[in-house]
Amino acid sequence: MNTASELAQLISGSRHCVALTGAGISTLSGIPDFRGPDGLYRRKDIDANRIFDLHYFMSDPSYYYIHAGDFLYNLDEKEPNIVHTTLAKLEKKGIIKAIITQNIDLLHQKAGSHTVYELHGSPLHHHCLQCGMEYSFETIAPHARRKETPRCEKCGGIIKPDIVFFGEALPEEALARSEQHARKADLMLVLGSSLTVYPAAAIPEVTLQCGGKLAIINASPTHLDRHAVWKGADLAESFAALAEL
Repeated sequence: MNTASELAQLISGSRHCVALTGAGISTLSGIPDFRGPDGLYRRKDIDANRIFDLHYFMSDPSYYYIHAGDFLYNLDEKEPNIVHTTLAKLEKKGIIKAIITQNIDLLHQKAGSHTVYELHGSPLHHHCLQCGMEYSFETIAPHARRKETPRCEKCGGIIKPDIVFFGEALPEEALARSEQHARKADLMLVLGSSLTVYPAAAIPEVTLQCGGKLAIINASPTHLDRHAVWKGADLAESFAALAEL
């Protein structure tokens, strides 16, 4: 059985440790996993696939703002948990070199992490699809909370969050930097990700191909479990032990 002390030794002994984080760490802060039991994709009253579909958004942006409001536009009320704060502390100590995240909740930055690559973008910024005018989360959030569809004050165009919708490519720089760190990593921590969404799920495979090790902490199995040198299921328990590193 893997122990927390063994994980701590792996991390403290690494030269280039990188973390890949998924929705499983956000649930500890009270943010439902979109695909989890209480997530958007389990609701019968909406078509969750339409919410983050680029083509549908272009034809009817109101569907996104009506249904994403309760999930995305109360993020400023959420607080980092022990996983976020411990990763930030380990980065400050020079142990964690980068955090690659599939999440769009901004909690890594709120915890104090600096080298964060957001593979699926961020709702921190929005922009007009017609003229390019930029809007902040703080400007758009009140509209979304009221189920209103904001329009560009300059040209009346559609305002889209800078998160990656289905039909869009991942941010080139974030993906390139993530792959660079994956190649350098002698240890990658896979935290709260089921590794089912590509191309993000391929990043740990890069580390393996380059001779690095994987430590995986996720409630459900992943396709890379058999390659992991350390495997756990409880993030809160594991990181409580790591907090003393």
